[in-house]
Amino acid sequence: MRVIITGGSGLIGRKLTSELAEAGYEVIVLSRRPQEALSALPAGVQVVTWDGRSAEGWAAFADGAHAIVNLAGSNIAEGRWTPERKQIILQSRLSAGYAVAQAVQQAVHKPHVVIQASATGYYGSRGDELVSEETPAGSDFLARVCVEWERSSAKVGEMGVRYVIIRTGMVLSKEGGAFPKIVAPFRFFVGGPLGDGRQWFPWIHIADEVSAVRYLLESEQSIGAFNLVAPSPVTARDFARAIGQVMKRPASMPVPSVLMWLVFGEMATILLHGQRAIPQRLLDLGFRFRYSQLEDALRDLLA
Repeated sequence: MRVIITGGSGLIGRKLTSELAEAGYEVIVLSRRPQEALSALPAGVQVVTWDGRSAEGWAAFADGAHAIVNLAGSNIAEGRWTPERKQIILQSRLSAGYAVAQAVQQAVHKPHVVIQASATGYYGSRGDELVSEETPAGSDFLARVCVEWERSSAKVGEMGVRYVIIRTGMVLSKEGGAFPKIVAPFRFFVGGPLGDGRQWFPWIHIADEVSAVRYLLESEQSIGAFNLVAPSPVTARDFARAIGQVMKRPASMPVPSVLMWLVFGEMATILLHGQRAIPQRLLDLGFRFRYSQLEDALRDLLA
């Protein structure tokens, strides 16, 4: 069965590509830099050039495909959020979503499922409120981006295609993302919580992220939005404390919120505002997490 992945050379995309290829799927990765992507992916994976905004050059692969997994979008943690940068963040996601919908529309034999990336940022800052998939969207920049991101390819549902949205929290991986940057100060005995430490960190181990995506890809009952987060959310203070315990380092040097705002500007909201999100619909489907507890995830990643 054929699976098309946009953003396949990113942190999640690389792991998902390897998982599906090893499972016997025919995996096609769409990339604007095919040679660079090819070097980062396992043998046997086909990389197809695309422009990031249309179905030109790859729509034929969507015809008869089992799935399209749309992970494409400019890195939100790359550079300060100037008005220009915000536009790039939004437009890169919308363009990719529109391209997926265009390819599905052109396909005579529609894909069985489209999986659309999103994030727990969809809910905005919720304080201590327990956040499930039924919680309404927030109103800050990231929330607005997520709402539009999810809408970008939603038309495939009207075409009879099963449409799944994955609202992912902070992915814990040694190979990229925010986690190595958060861990780095602990190696020098200066680690601690970000800000006042009271904000919630919706997290998920990379292995569970990939397993959950595959589970939703293969489960005919899954449709709609799913929170891809571990079932045990923690506060930033507890997150830092757990890192310190696993690494046998102190966790008593907080990074002041005002310093983060000075250094990162509005982008600091990624780490200073969180959601106490739970994967209610995944649990209801019967998905089993390999790393449901933070300490187990950290021991695996930091051992």
